[in-house]
Amino acid sequence: MHNYKMLFIDGRWQTPSGQGIAEVINPATEGVAGSVPLGDERDVDKAVAAARRAFGPWSRAPSSVRAGYIRALAEQLRAGADEMAAVITAELGMPVQWCRSVQVDGPIEGLEQYVELAGLMDEVREVGNSLVIREAVGVCAFINPWNYPLHQLIGKLAPALAAGCTVVVKPSQETPLHAFWLARMIEAIGLPAGVFNLVSGPGSKVGEALAKHPDVDMVSFTGSTGAGVRVAQAAAPSVKRVCLELGGKSPLLIAEDADLAAAVRYGVQDVMINSGQTCTALTRMLLPASRYAEAVELAIAETQCLRMGDPLDPQSFLGPMCSAAQRRTVRDYIQVGQQEGARLLCGGETAQAFERGFYVRPTLFADVDNRMRIAQEEIFGPVLCLIPYADEAQAIEMANDSPFGLSSGVWAGSTERALQLGRQLRAGQCFLNGAAFNYQAPFGGYKQSGNGREWGEEGLNEFVEVKAIQV
Repeated sequence: MHNYKMLFIDGRWQTPSGQGIAEVINPATEGVAGSVPLGDERDVDKAVAAARRAFGPWSRAPSSVRAGYIRALAEQLRAGADEMAAVITAELGMPVQWCRSVQVDGPIEGLEQYVELAGLMDEVREVGNSLVIREAVGVCAFINPWNYPLHQLIGKLAPALAAGCTVVVKPSQETPLHAFWLARMIEAIGLPAGVFNLVSGPGSKVGEALAKHPDVDMVSFTGSTGAGVRVAQAAAPSVKRVCLELGGKSPLLIAEDADLAAAVRYGVQDVMINSGQTCTALTRMLLPASRYAEAVELAIAETQCLRMGDPLDPQSFLGPMCSAAQRRTVRDYIQVGQQEGARLLCGGETAQAFERGFYVRPTLFADVDNRMRIAQEEIFGPVLCLIPYADEAQAIEMANDSPFGLSSGVWAGSTERALQLGRQLRAGQCFLNGAAFNYQAPFGGYKQSGNGREWGEEGLNEFVEVKAIQV
């Protein structure tokens, strides 16, 4: 049990002004995994003031000093990786088979690159009679999601620290425990007071207060498109920078010359990891009509092989939904798909074998029309749509016929052929023939999937103001 009663503000644990405690529910057992305090607008004011006081000294510190703190934090995370993974499994429900590697080791890899990238802040570019330099954008507010909680927090925090920004973090109400665990690590490395501040609480109070606060220079938000719009509206009157990483409904275009068995296996597993609660999940599988029947059988066989169960069981591929509310959302979309005329191949019901837990069986829909709601709206659950296409021109048109553009995938007979198709997809990233995620590359979306980029040098640039000094 992880119970916290204080917020981390100005380098120390402080009693919140807000009243009340929020329990964090373990989605596999429906028991209480821990609790965190409910902060309010007064706590936000206190945290922002601390970040503002710390900004000058921190932004002027040598980049090597900031890099040293980033290195120390990475060492703390490596030493405590098993404990951090256990916390995330308890609050999110991601099986231990995946949680350490995906939710913890990956973010550590991403964090470590900013030890070197911090040095980019020292570069001076000469353009005519001007010196072009980088400066930190200022005080940053981070409003984080529940599905990849540490991943998204480090994706914001690492470049912010490297650039010289100070931060106030609001974790999700569903999965806040990891952020308190991280704050303990930050306290242990002696990061200067006010550089990192943690205020938990509801989005309607803490999130909105951060987004509209006049002393916050930038807001970085990860979550649904609707919530992102509200964050941008709250931030607009003070003309602060806003970076949004939002929803997706990403296509996997499988070409006629692809290794069909490998491509379908990859596509099914990509969606079902983390029980479909992944913004980049390739939830629309576009298949050539000439091989559609074969692909459907392969998808059914692969889905039925995936074990759903206790997240603490190393054999479990899928765990529960993060919350009862998310389970209701997924159930509702499965009903919508059936009402729209899609053919339910497997799944579609909650897991009756489990007495407790927010489980939904992995679900496949065939004969999906790309105009259906289940093909256009983000479900955020273990639901995959199989969509036939007549030719590649139609496949590309359908892939791009979406309000989103966060991710995409192509599987073809060769890398060259896959690249030719991938270049035509309107999305911020594209995975060719099952390629791995790259923390050194920029991450972000087109269209209603957001703006701005995370990770790599482009991620650092989000926290930078560019100044020209005429000499």
